[in-house]
Amino acid sequence: MRSLFTALLSLSMMQAFAQKTYVQCGKLIDGSGAAPRQSVTVVIEGRNITAIQNGYTTGGAGDVTIDLKDKTVLPGLIDCHVHIESQNSRTAFADGFRLSDADIAYRAAGYARKTLQAGFTTVRDLGGSGVNISLRNAINQGLTEGPNILTAGLPISATGGHMDESVGLREDIRPAPGPEKGVANGREELVKAVRYQFKKGADVIKIASTGGVLDLSKDGSGAQFTVDEIKAVVETAKDYGMRVACHAHGAEGIKRAILGGVSSIEHGTYMDNEGMNLAKQHGTWYVPTIIAGKSVADSAKLPGFFPPVIARKAAEVGPVIQQTFGKAYKAGVKIAFGTDAGVYAHGKNALEFQYMVEAGMPAMAAIQSATANAAELLGISNERGTVATGKIADLIAVDGDPLQDVKLLSDVSFVMKEGKVYKKK
Repeated sequence: MRSLFTALLSLSMMQAFAQKTYVQCGKLIDGSGAAPRQSVTVVIEGRNITAIQNGYTTGGAGDVTIDLKDKTVLPGLIDCHVHIESQNSRTAFADGFRLSDADIAYRAAGYARKTLQAGFTTVRDLGGSGVNISLRNAINQGLTEGPNILTAGLPISATGGHMDESVGLREDIRPAPGPEKGVANGREELVKAVRYQFKKGADVIKIASTGGVLDLSKDGSGAQFTVDEIKAVVETAKDYGMRVACHAHGAEGIKRAILGGVSSIEHGTYMDNEGMNLAKQHGTWYVPTIIAGKSVADSAKLPGFFPPVIARKAAEVGPVIQQTFGKAYKAGVKIAFGTDAGVYAHGKNALEFQYMVEAGMPAMAAIQSATANAAELLGISNERGTVATGKIADLIAVDGDPLQDVKLLSDVSFVMKEGKVYKKK
């Protein structure tokens, strides 16, 4: 009896494993930059793409057919710069003192669902409280829904830098943090800070080589690490199998970060011609976050939304990012899609496409920045970023042609992540 039961169970498992999904695509933009294909079927087994067939095909009994013949299908989108734990608001500053890790986790789970429903099946989270690591794990374990997350855990900056949460506050409220809390100076402390994040489960390291906008420091553009300090971070991260993303607004801090060997410059507001040339020479990626700049500039106009020092910086920095992006794209700097989600409302990530196109990037190149290019920056090209045989089945669909109207990417009608459908309307 036991052997019969075992045989039946085995057969049942084999049948489940053998089930295929046939996604019939009216138009397929595969993310590589190649011309769209008309009337194709993507065949999926489990979580992987096993074939891309011309024409519309269906399987046998037990297989699943998904009819998207009236839609354009693309790879799941990738946002290389999000903050999945938080969302900017009038109460954001006070929330830092009021919310517990549990409060943050519940909110983060909601933001993750919104992000996935918006068609972003992979994100790189560039810093939070550490709850981001737990959220990544919970999504991977199927305990909650959200995108595939690569996270930096706690970001790293210098004393008085962008991630030093004690700036502007009494020490009895926010004691001066050290390397274990992401604030470090000099090679020795920075090596220790990187190792702490590896120990806690980070996938990537995020540093700040300049000040920032949404902190209480007076200057958002001054350089705050030496080249040697940045090299210490990059070398240590490399030893632990991690890449380094660098928040940088000012021209000098951008150049130091590139010379120090970071993988990407985030924001890059005041990147000058020398910085662009260095980025090209070193193969450094640029992640512009135009939407974040526009969002903070708009919020700065609302009385009382930000403390005065932040409002001033937001008004100065915000409007510049789109202009810099346009120059960098035309200069040939490598671009990967990123939005700084959390600085604006989660789920609206696709607005970035519109701003990229406004600045002179063709729609196909903008899409590629959020698919093949983003996957290359994150080191996941072997799994994600394009619709190709052997890749993970991350697919989205929109009505109409986003190459003619890139705004359509803000209204995703179908989302599949790792072979499972999360949205279909």
